[in-house]
Amino acid sequence: MQLFDEPTPPKTKLTDNQKLAWLRLIRSENVGPATFKRLINRYGTVDAALHALPELAARGGAAKPIKIYPADDAVSELEKLRNIGGKLVALGEPDYPPLLAHSAGAPPLLSVLGEAERDLQKCLAIVGARNASAAGMALTRQLATELGQNGYTIVSGLARGIDSSAHTASVKTGTVAVFAGGVDHIYPEQNRDLAQSIVDNGGILLSEMPFGYKPIARDFPRRNRIVAGMSLGVLVVEAAIRSGSLITARLANEQNRDVMAIPGFPLDPRAAGGNKLIRDGATLVRNVEDILEQLNTFDLSQTTLFSEDEGELNVDWDMEDAPNAANDVLIALSHTPIAIDEVIRATNLPAQAVQMVLLDLEIAGRIERSSGQLVNLKLSE
Repeated sequence: MQLFDEPTPPKTKLTDNQKLAWLRLIRSENVGPATFKRLINRYGTVDAALHALPELAARGGAAKPIKIYPADDAVSELEKLRNIGGKLVALGEPDYPPLLAHSAGAPPLLSVLGEAERDLQKCLAIVGARNASAAGMALTRQLATELGQNGYTIVSGLARGIDSSAHTASVKTGTVAVFAGGVDHIYPEQNRDLAQSIVDNGGILLSEMPFGYKPIARDFPRRNRIVAGMSLGVLVVEAAIRSGSLITARLANEQNRDVMAIPGFPLDPRAAGGNKLIRDGATLVRNVEDILEQLNTFDLSQTTLFSEDEGELNVDWDMEDAPNAANDVLIALSHTPIAIDEVIRATNLPAQAVQMVLLDLEIAGRIERSSGQLVNLKLSE
């Protein structure tokens, strides 16, 4: 199933064996969603990519053999998910969130509980402070209710405060909770009944993380990119300057989604984040009409699948054509992020040669990539 060179994903179902192969690849060491894409573009199939991982890691100078997710573990994960009524949904399948498929770094696989009975083409994320004010939570419930009545599905992270208020108000009209941990890890515990109510009323719980996984701090920004990616826009109700809500807003902006915010009293720290967003160009929201007016301007054609396209890697180019390519690329890299185009310019190597060396180094765990086509050596190097 070719996913990465077409304007829209094909709407076909994977077999169980194909999903298990996908699961093994995405759960293998040093393989994330973007790396998954690069491997498929280079090798054509998941099985071929899995087979190539040890050679890539060795060629990239890995200190030890790469850990490939065992087949038995993949079978066990799928069975555990099914035992609680869940399923794996692959990018390109009909029930994959359609807007998320148009975002860079879209997860190849999602663990999903529930069957979406609402239109996931019309999703809006509502995020905000865990220690939200009573007024902020009341306004969130009002806006979420009115948006649901207008056919919008509400997306949030099931956290205390604003998230919980948004989900509670939209249970009957459609809501999606995105987890930073495994889809079975309900957090906070007090929201277990709310999570069950979401599923019982035609909403869904979803995560890209392994079954049973308990999240750590770095997993929440990863989760937030999904919240932003599957939504037409993000509404920030209350948020401090340094908060996950502002990370979600930034990720939404990077994916050409609308960013909206509720203004607040200047001396309230919970209003500082929203006020800053408005100062920086976010849409000021007074009522649901402001949201609907802004969403009506959204043009899906502005988004592109995997917008940070690097070109295909499965071309007729042999590393023997440039035996010193790996060393040249390593010399050009440092711990300071630099654009890949600058690496190409500094090494005077073909773009495909640099991309192939970078993939080897990535699988070996020696480099890091960041948005804007930037790359750098890991600090351990």
